[in-house]
Amino acid sequence: MGVLDGKVAIVTGGGRGIGSRYCRGLAGEGARVVVADIVEANARQVAGEIDGLAWRVDVSDEASVGAMVAATLEAYGRIDILVNNAAIFTELVQPRKGFDDIPVEEWDRVMAVNVRGTWLCSKGVAEVFRRQRSGVIVNISSGTIIGGQVGFAHYVTSKAAVWGLARVMARELGEFGVRVNAITPGLTSSEMVQEVYGTEYLAASAERRILKRQQVPEDLVGTLIFLCSDASAFITGQTINVDGGTYHY
Repeated sequence: MGVLDGKVAIVTGGGRGIGSRYCRGLAGEGARVVVADIVEANARQVAGEIDGLAWRVDVSDEASVGAMVAATLEAYGRIDILVNNAAIFTELVQPRKGFDDIPVEEWDRVMAVNVRGTWLCSKGVAEVFRRQRSGVIVNISSGTIIGGQVGFAHYVTSKAAVWGLARVMARELGEFGVRVNAITPGLTSSEMVQEVYGTEYLAASAERRILKRQQVPEDLVGTLIFLCSDASAFITGQTINVDGGTYHY
């Protein structure tokens, strides 16, 4: 028996990296998982591993999000969990740039996916959750909003917006029994991060933590499952920082 037996979860950006671990973790606890990703082949691969539903979605496009929600309802009849994980990461907007050197097009692209995408997906499931009088939304923010990482002002700003949106949605949806929380991960050694940052940078990052090792994607899965399960039934509007003690307060 898993703690999420009978639940239906959508994970955006679930086709690779940390998102794929979220999908496997939720499925391992009994959830039926929709692996939603803009790269359909990646979604299909992960969905095949967990007997889930693969769906291609562009989270920045309202019609695409609507189709994802409709397909989930058609396949499973309900939605219980939305994990807003899809994002343009810092690794995808290299090299680093000062805030006043970021091209407008690059700024808008990050905001469209990271902020509008989170808003559209949440908007897409909101009526379902109100009707059910239950539901869980978890926004994946970033520890960079605490430390103010330089060189990625658009990414940090977008993740601060995702954090703020979670707090607003928690208040607006609470009367319907819907819980909304956020996770702020530290620098996590996913496959892409390893390629971009390299072993020396990641080792130095580990030394700045209280727990002196690299953070791996699996370090985030337990927190996600906790926030999606009844173990956190009286927790909403909160942020859990998972970074091995890089930032502690």
